[in-house]
Amino acid sequence: MIVSLCMIAYNEKEAVDGLFGDIALQDYPHEKIEVVFIDSMSTDGTHEKMESFKNTDFGFLDVKIVKCEKHNQAFSWNAALKTATGDVIIRVDAHARIPRNFVSRNVYNLRQGEDVVGGGRPNISSNVSSWKLTLLAAEDSLFGSSIAGYRRPATEKEYMDSLFHAAYRRKVIAEVGGFNEDLGRTEDNEFHYRIRQAGYKMCCCPDIISYQHSRNTLKNMIRQKYGNGKWIGLTVSECPGCLSYFHFAPFLFVLMLIGCITLACFGHLFALKVLLVLYAMFDFVNSVSCCTLKNIQPQFVLLPLIFPLLHVAYGIGTIVGLIQIPFWKKKIKNSPAKAHIEEVKRAVAENTRKP
Repeated sequence: MIVSLCMIAYNEKEAVDGLFGDIALQDYPHEKIEVVFIDSMSTDGTHEKMESFKNTDFGFLDVKIVKCEKHNQAFSWNAALKTATGDVIIRVDAHARIPRNFVSRNVYNLRQGEDVVGGGRPNISSNVSSWKLTLLAAEDSLFGSSIAGYRRPATEKEYMDSLFHAAYRRKVIAEVGGFNEDLGRTEDNEFHYRIRQAGYKMCCCPDIISYQHSRNTLKNMIRQKYGNGKWIGLTVSECPGCLSYFHFAPFLFVLMLIGCITLACFGHLFALKVLLVLYAMFDFVNSVSCCTLKNIQPQFVLLPLIFPLLHVAYGIGTIVGLIQIPFWKKKIKNSPAKAHIEEVKRAVAENTRKP
């Protein structure tokens, strides 16, 4: 199998060195790996690092670099799909790290009859410090991030609704097309929803693993959660079927908090007290569980404060997204996104590598 290993990047000069080293060390035959880099108009030297990688002889079948004129993530991934010519297309983020057997284990599991495979994708932290390990603990926690199964190492083969750093047989992309460029943080949810609707299963395999760098500052983590929540709200109007109930947990918490505070302003404090006590119980239990499962740091005492900040940011983001739906729908009314999905279908079919 020829594998197209794809990565997109925008101003990721400081992040890509580790991933480039990982790609160079893959144990799958390099003459069967096509590397595809998409540079989304970087200005920090990311493109130069891509060129340096290309000009170093690692023995790959090909190294392709495409300059993409938009920062839109879905647009860049579509450019990668239209460029790739392999039998298998693997998506890897610039903020990722992959083990030496990453490509080979994906190919092995596809050869077992699967069409889309992936594995656990736990978070890691770069430039390790006590504070960054604390943020990592919050991000890794079910309470602080998500119950999505792919966020943790898989223990057994399991079919899921979505995967991170997944590997797709070319025929899957040729049938469902590319990413919806109208969407921001949820383009992969909608993409995987269409894959499931087409009858394909997404297999999370215990022998596949990759890693994602978590945000290294609380400000960036809060901004990320707000953005994620906002796109959940907007996506309700575009593809509600691609969202799960757990996406709305922070939204419901913030709504309940607003309602209870409103009642408290009129002298009815009981509901607010009950809500805060229940939340505090979950907050405390999950903070303690982080202390038992992680490399304990002094700043872990701040986890009970970090969790509500992340939840409120996400919930407020969802509220803002829902409010903005009419304006957003008007904005994308004449968008070419749907046509671009079809363009990817045609390009993938045409770019099939001949034996």
